[in-house]
Amino acid sequence: MDIYVLGVAIHPAAAAIGDARLEEMAYRTARAALDDAGVRRADIDHLTLAASDELDARGISSMLLAAPSGGYLKDEMRTTDSGLTGLHLGAMRVASGHLHLGLVVSTSQNSVVDLEDIARMRSEPFFLRPVGMNFAIADGLFANAVQQRYGFSEEAVAACLIERIAAARDNPRAVPRDVPQAADIARSERIAYPLRAAHRAPVTDGAVALVIASGHWVRAHPDARPLARLAGMAWGVDRYQLDADRLASLDVFRQHAMETFKRADGLSIDDIDVIEFDAQHAWADLAYQVALQPPSRTRVSPSGGAWAQNPYFSMGLLNAAEAALQVSGRAGGHQVDGAKRALAHGASGFAQQTHGFVLMVGAGR
Repeated sequence: MDIYVLGVAIHPAAAAIGDARLEEMAYRTARAALDDAGVRRADIDHLTLAASDELDARGISSMLLAAPSGGYLKDEMRTTDSGLTGLHLGAMRVASGHLHLGLVVSTSQNSVVDLEDIARMRSEPFFLRPVGMNFAIADGLFANAVQQRYGFSEEAVAACLIERIAAARDNPRAVPRDVPQAADIARSERIAYPLRAAHRAPVTDGAVALVIASGHWVRAHPDARPLARLAGMAWGVDRYQLDADRLASLDVFRQHAMETFKRADGLSIDDIDVIEFDAQHAWADLAYQVALQPPSRTRVSPSGGAWAQNPYFSMGLLNAAEAALQVSGRAGGHQVDGAKRALAHGASGFAQQTHGFVLMVGAGR
């Protein structure tokens, strides 16, 4: 793919951002991404928003978010699936050859909504809604299915999330957290067997923005210094049913990761230096690793993943930003030495029904 990341901005992490409206968060982050890329808003020709009416508590979130995100009098489009889907859409718009320099912006102010109330409204109305289906129950079913399929123990789950929280302490963009003891995790509330409250990553507020450019634009601006190139991407939606095979097989997850590698000049998992998973709980984190089987040298979620910060809707785009920073050597305290290829993952829907991937590589021109 002949598409580049020119600039990245991640809103300062916080469990709740109380000093700014969502529009202000979008403006701050889009402005910072433009500054990072060294371009003006006047230079861009399009904006791709990734925002959710439900989570934003707005009837048409793009009506209020487009202008502060940089889209005033620009070609603007929005996706409501996930932050990473916004990058997929923005990249395809660039690949069309009609647009060349744009912003992808995703915001998520989860502190003002109850995610589980949103989840209940999303469930099928004649069966799942009456039984109270929500994200916690769906994640509990997922955890039970992968425990039965792969034999995961609670000790392994606890070790995984301790590893993520410890890694997040080196991430300058993380919400500060104490590293828990395994005994504390084992004593936390059981919310949907075998899922405990401590197994789930805390949800935070946040925003992410990327400036993307076509190869044509980059070659026409020799002073531009891209951070990364999008080498490949793919995404897919699994079945809505929450049966054990759908939950534990991770067929769509694995299939579209492999498709991403295929589109990136036929690479494989063995070629990847860094993976950033969108794992909302530690059972999913372990299952993803089993499904992809990365080699021991590959660093998995060195940022701390969702335990660093977790702007729920924007998490996939945050992972893409972290991947771009890794291959450009700008990740900070958790920079992986020699990182040249980084895979970003995003998930959405009940029990990770939808999966998407973007592979970032060094931008050497």
